[in-house]
Amino acid sequence: MKKVSGAFYGIIWLFFFWGFVAASNDILIPLFKDKLQLEQWQSQIISFVFYIAYTVGALLYFTISKFIKKDLLLHIGYSKGLVVGLLVSLCGILFFIPAANTGSFSALIIGLFIIGLGFSLQQTAANPLVILSGDPDFGSQRLSLAGGINNVGTTIGPFLIAMAVFGTTSNTQTAQLEYLKYPYLILGLAFALAALLIFIFSKKLNTGTQQNSAQEESSSLNILYVIKKQRVWMGMLAIFTYVGVEVSSVSNLSEFAMQKANISTQHIAPFISLYWASLMIGRWASSADIFSEIKWKQILLKIILPIIALLLFVSILFISNKELINLKFYLPFVVLLIILDLLSKGSAARQVMIYSIVGIITILLGIMSEDVFSVYCITATGLFCSTLWPCIFELSIKGLKKDTGTASGLLIMMIMGGGWISVLQGYLSKFPTIGISGSYAVGIICFIYLALFGLKNRNTTNIS
Repeated sequence: MKKVSGAFYGIIWLFFFWGFVAASNDILIPLFKDKLQLEQWQSQIISFVFYIAYTVGALLYFTISKFIKKDLLLHIGYSKGLVVGLLVSLCGILFFIPAANTGSFSALIIGLFIIGLGFSLQQTAANPLVILSGDPDFGSQRLSLAGGINNVGTTIGPFLIAMAVFGTTSNTQTAQLEYLKYPYLILGLAFALAALLIFIFSKKLNTGTQQNSAQEESSSLNILYVIKKQRVWMGMLAIFTYVGVEVSSVSNLSEFAMQKANISTQHIAPFISLYWASLMIGRWASSADIFSEIKWKQILLKIILPIIALLLFVSILFISNKELINLKFYLPFVVLLIILDLLSKGSAARQVMIYSIVGIITILLGIMSEDVFSVYCITATGLFCSTLWPCIFELSIKGLKKDTGTASGLLIMMIMGGGWISVLQGYLSKFPTIGISGSYAVGIICFIYLALFGLKNRNTTNIS
């Protein structure tokens, strides 16, 4: 069986959309915090609303499936599910017009909530499709490659939003909120075009994936039965904590950078972009095995691809006329990532365990150090979050067959961890004895569970 089927290339570019919006939220948080004089935990409502929408979307998916007594996506087809999800997200984009024109926080969070609802359905369909679109032994690597596309969006998004509201020069001090709507309206047009193309090529997409999936209609969508499976409930908690530490680390980064290194809101975009680029760097390294059967070439690609990803970020930085001081502090972390990726030897469980342990260390370094180096330490956490999603997803749904769709929906539902943990961290930071630095202990707790999850599943499966 081929490592990658044609259906895979038909859906990976959707990952770009998800990344663009998710990363752009990290610019909206400090922007609206400054404009509306919000407390740190209040500004985290932006993350909370966006990620809680995934839970609501998953619950709607289960409710509808229960009502029609069939798995919704298996009934209507994966491609139609993707189209519906894109159109729902398009409706959410329209709320950015009043949000930008009037500075309406309510319009912003309503829009983000609706976008998140659409993304929930899209991801419920797309993630298992990626894993099933080719040789099952390379499922998590295909998801890493798709995640690499996602992180092109996360890398570009903060720059474009910052350029829209602050202008093209680093000297601009005042945010022009009314210009916020333009990049999102362009994204809305992309949603519409994507929905049209998927609809046109829906037959090929469904055929290419359903032949590989070998899934059956479930006679009774017994969610409790699926949740009781150890790999599912442990995977759900792993997704909750993983998305939690990934999102909370960056959504609180602006406040952390301001207090630790006196980096203002208008200058935070490069650091936020680098955080999300870190996930791209790690995922490109992990996906190297897909491109060659020869071992020495795979090793070479594991070195070359993350370097190319880093150079892509630097190129975007240069084109956008932004500065990132002392980038040399970040480079040793990239070298460490490459070494750890090679040491993981293709094991999804081993990679989760190793990366989580190193994630704990990077956060501790960030808490204990000062100035811009501390900011780079927190930023480097993204490197070691990079492949946790595909590894957790593969370990959680492997061998479930007809229950794959239900399990996927349950996992997507736990993306809400990004909202809950971000708000929790923001709330804890208000206490003087904890502060923004101490609040990052929440991320350490998340990584501890993830390391235990990897240890528990170390004999379950391999990436290759």
